[in-house]
Amino acid sequence: MSAPRYLAPKIQRVSVPDPMPVAQALRAHEGLVRLGERLEASRRRLRVIAPGLPGNLMASIQPGPLDEDGWSLLVANASVAAKLRHLLPRLEALLAQAGLPGRIRIKLLQQ
Repeated sequence: MSAPRYLAPKIQRVSVPDPMPVAQALRAHEGLVRLGERLEASRRRLRVIAPGLPGNLMASIQPGPLDEDGWSLLVANASVAAKLRHLLPRLEALLAQAGLPGRIRIKLLQQ
């Protein structure tokens, strides 16, 4: 049965806030802003060393954490890690030329 015509229609109040875009949420929190900056700095370092990587080695590498001690490269397997260890002086020189000096660490991704 419907409500009589003389009664005003019920207004439903929504208690759930409007969704916030992820980018806006990231900008709103200081800790997340710093994390985003560090992630971008890590990606930038990977772009800097990419020309120094032979063949399709880039497909097996991911940028890792960047901290005060250096930067980590995450690699898919031990053979890629061994190859990168041979290339470390060259890769660190590329970073230094770009004004991003620091030590590179190589870490194996856990499967």
